[in-house]
Amino acid sequence: MTIRGIALASLCLTLGACATTTSKPPPQAHIEIQEQVGFTITEPVTVSDSVRTDYETALVLLRQGQDAQGIALLESVIENAPGVSGPRIDLGIAQHRLGDLESAERHLLSALELNPDHPVVHNELGIIYRKTGRFAESRRSYEAALSVYPGYHHARRNLGVLCDLYLADLKCALASYEAYMQTVPSDDQASMWIADLRARVGQQE
Repeated sequence: MTIRGIALASLCLTLGACATTTSKPPPQAHIEIQEQVGFTITEPVTVSDSVRTDYETALVLLRQGQDAQGIALLESVIENAPGVSGPRIDLGIAQHRLGDLESAERHLLSALELNPDHPVVHNELGIIYRKTGRFAESRRSYEAALSVYPGYHHARRNLGVLCDLYLADLKCALASYEAYMQTVPSDDQASMWIADLRARVGQQE
């Protein structure tokens, strides 16, 4: 029996439900790249029915804006299923949204220990690192996300912004925005950024 839940990070998690938990370490999440629509992440784990229900309820609460209740329930899920990365990612994103960057980073790093190649985690950490002035770490995080899924347009745009406004790396910014526009051609703001960057790069040359 499996369920599929949509996490705040736009993940698809597959949780195997059973009566008891297992002491074996869970397998890492599987990332399936779908070039036209993005990527799907499945995480096969064994959890109790109550943990599964709590996780689903927590996601509903967060989507409804009931952050305190959703976060408390996610913390309970993590306590009862410590080897599962999905709830840690959702908790990190929820804390980030509320402005608690320290807690968000801690939970995202713990998720990364379980799944080192998780593109959503790398992208979220990249944003936190940028907000806290760690620009080199931010760049590495975005590039790590893109190394897993080159079409990840959120990470591509974020890298462009970082290179443009914080690193003054115009060529990186231009290449990132151009790659982003191949996935999101309707972004008029990015189109203006590209035109501006092309002029600035041309002036430098």
